[in-house]
Amino acid sequence: MNWKWLVSGYLSLILILELIQTAWGDKISFWEQYRSHTVAFIIVVAIQSLLIGILLLERSRRQRATYDLRKSEELFRLLFENSKDAILISNDHGNYLQVNQAACELLGYTREQLQEMNNTELLSSYAPLTAIRFQGYLESGFEAGEWSFVRLDGECRTASYTTCRFAPGLHLIILRDITERKQAEQMLLQAYTDIEKLKEQLQAENVYLQEEIKLNHNFGEIVGQSDALKYVLFQVERVAPTETTVLLLGETGTGKELMAHAIHQASPRKDRPLVKVNCATLPSSLIESELFGYEKGAFTGAQARRLGRFELANEGSLLLDEIGELPMEVQAKLLRVLQEGEFERLGSSRTIKVNVRVIAATSRNLKTDVQHGLFREDLWYRLSAFPITLPSLSQRTDDIPLLVNHFINIFSKKLGKPIKSITPGAMKEIQDYSWPGNIRELSNVIERAVINAQGPVLHLAEKLELSETLNISTNNGKTLAEMERDIILQRLEETRWRIEGPHGAARSLGMNPSTLRLRMNKHGLQRSKMNH
Repeated sequence: MNWKWLVSGYLSLILILELIQTAWGDKISFWEQYRSHTVAFIIVVAIQSLLIGILLLERSRRQRATYDLRKSEELFRLLFENSKDAILISNDHGNYLQVNQAACELLGYTREQLQEMNNTELLSSYAPLTAIRFQGYLESGFEAGEWSFVRLDGECRTASYTTCRFAPGLHLIILRDITERKQAEQMLLQAYTDIEKLKEQLQAENVYLQEEIKLNHNFGEIVGQSDALKYVLFQVERVAPTETTVLLLGETGTGKELMAHAIHQASPRKDRPLVKVNCATLPSSLIESELFGYEKGAFTGAQARRLGRFELANEGSLLLDEIGELPMEVQAKLLRVLQEGEFERLGSSRTIKVNVRVIAATSRNLKTDVQHGLFREDLWYRLSAFPITLPSLSQRTDDIPLLVNHFINIFSKKLGKPIKSITPGAMKEIQDYSWPGNIRELSNVIERAVINAQGPVLHLAEKLELSETLNISTNNGKTLAEMERDIILQRLEETRWRIEGPHGAARSLGMNPSTLRLRMNKHGLQRSKMNH
């Protein structure tokens, strides 16, 4: 503004010269001669004053703006440093110009280390910004997302990020630590998955238990005091607390299923279910899906996923009854479950881990089946870790009176018959009989007698002829399979080839009709062929 002062000085000099001239010259009045100059001078002074005022106001405004900017910077710095979110400011080259303390804590670097490195160096150090596609957000100007990372100290963290361009050449990166939230979400998701799995298992167990309730269990407890039975119970007491696989051997109707229940109830798994599979009653095409389950669409008719018996028995026990009837192709998969505790459902490649205690039972001579190639030798050794042979009823003659009274109590209550005792003659006839069907046959005889009873004293419904007892001691060197064929054929002829019903061969032999049909097919017994 120097030109303003020059003009003012120039005008002042003119005024002084004019005053001198007036004093020494003409006598014209001062105002008349210098009126225009005076007005011009006053105008110049006013303009100068106005300009000075404007300058002072501008100076004051700039001082206020500087003060406000300083306060704003202090507030920004306060928020920047005390923010719980990690904040980084970078340039177009990826160099970090400013970082706050939260960023240092989250990334695991000091402030100096971060400001000395650029984005590429940070990416190569496996820090969380590996998830920020730096070039991508430079081009788009904005990006957001979340990711998990492993810090240099080995700690696993998860963070959400937001990046944006907030000034020419400057980019803002905001990171928020969401590790605890993600962990809580994962725990909640896992809990939900576990609940769904338990719900599915409980539903399947409910269906299975309802099916089990429908079965007619004739044995409520183990009855008997004979030495043979006491020895079996001693073995059960020894093996039950362990995880060892048990193989129950014995003739049909000796109570192998009841003994399996006793083993399970005396084991640490008693609070979990004992799941039963009768391998003899299931077709070979269904036994695999029954054991291991299947996925929806695994085969025709598979409308929904179904859990197998191994999954139902997880943390519990699984009874494989009549395991000698298991097809060879399924035996290999069973061996894998016993050895490794894993399998796959039909139609799925996902391996399922289970913890199941297997109790197997059979009325066949598995060792002979191994020799004839009907049973895998490695599976036989795996199953026979602890074999228990159940005695036949003919070896437990001392227990027959106890069993008779036990069955009388059961069926009299079930059928509403006030039976109090049994005639001595009927008891003697029962004790003299050899019982080829064992306890199951005895149960059937007592049940028929109670049905036909007319008073409080029980009489037998039919005569137990000693001649009907099959004498298998005179086998003339026959194999067990040949002897079994002869017994089945004899009962079929006696019942005129009637298989089911109260007077059928299956009831007489103490086995299920489906089991009898399987045995008949095995031995090639068909009525049409035999009549020829």
